[in-house]
Amino acid sequence: MKRIKPLLALAVIAIAVYACSTVPLTGRSQLSLVSDDQINPAAAQSYRQLLSDPSTKVISSGTDAQRVKRIGNQLAVAIDRYLKANGYGDQYNYQWEFNLIQSKEVNAWCMPGGKVAVYSGILPVTQTDAGLATVMGHEIGHAIAHHSAEALSQQMAVQAGGSAINAATGNKSQTTQALIGTLYGVGGQLATLKYSRDKENEADRLGLTFMAMAGYDPRQAVAFWQRMAAQSQGAPPEFLSTHPSDATRIANIQKLIPEAMKYYKGK
Repeated sequence: MKRIKPLLALAVIAIAVYACSTVPLTGRSQLSLVSDDQINPAAAQSYRQLLSDPSTKVISSGTDAQRVKRIGNQLAVAIDRYLKANGYGDQYNYQWEFNLIQSKEVNAWCMPGGKVAVYSGILPVTQTDAGLATVMGHEIGHAIAHHSAEALSQQMAVQAGGSAINAATGNKSQTTQALIGTLYGVGGQLATLKYSRDKENEADRLGLTFMAMAGYDPRQAVAFWQRMAAQSQGAPPEFLSTHPSDATRIANIQKLIPEAMKYYKGK
């Protein structure tokens, strides 16, 4: 019995060596026990459930809906071009969707596979196209960095031996579906993942670069996050409860802007 824990530790180490991937742009290595082929269909199903839920009102026409789709598509084109140019094209096959949802929530998110939702409650804070590109770029950054898949992989790796080993060797579908259900909920009730500070910083870095690639001035991101920080007075909106926005974060974003500006050509 004393050998069980060491053996499990060795199994986890073996899994980590067997299944690693690299985040585009940042170059960070991450544990990857779940492929896009497993997680993206599950995420797409949750996305469809949310959009079709009677309590969800998708805004499909009007200026705001058009802005969300236009900016989203510009980001997607720039991101796809970057991924292909840097050897990641075969690793990403996102079926992008961008929808505006009527809600007072100050929130937005991007599920694995490029399924994006923007809540109308955040539009008064984004104010400008650059502000909206900041939000969407950041959320897409989480997806491109496979933060959800990484969270799933970490959960798999700490499960009792058999489950973790099966996850690494291909018997993943049942485990993946169960975990995606836990992380994202079912029946249209989407739970926003809570990311660590490091993951948030990585999404900020990717988001700033992506918005710059799409032709939006990354320097405008500072003003957006300052407005978001102002929203935290009193009861913080859901977006801030999972996405820390404070003086430290804004200072970090300011440090990241010079890198993003290398990709900005203006409009």
